[in-house]
Amino acid sequence: MVLAIATATDFCRNFTQYQRTVIQKPVEVRSHERVTGYYISPEMFESFKMTMLQSRKSYTLSNLPQNIKEKMAEAKMDARHAHLDSLMD
Repeated sequence: MVLAIATATDFCRNFTQYQRTVIQKPVEVRSHERVTGYYISPEMFESFKMTMLQSRKSYTLSNLPQNIKEKMAEAKMDARHAHLDSLMD
């Protein structure tokens, strides 16, 4: 992804310019050559928010999607953990 890069001072002084820039691409804001934040469009933020919400979704066994059930059934434990099998008895 292509970013616009701005110093914190320039970002503050030329905020209106960056409001127009953010429509096309995110703005990386730096202070003393260290990234301090990103300025993104409302659409990109909504997309990011939805991605975060979906990645943290939890399920109960009764509503677990079929594809996840299948992946769990196919999963194999690493041999390094074989000593834990005795705990299941």
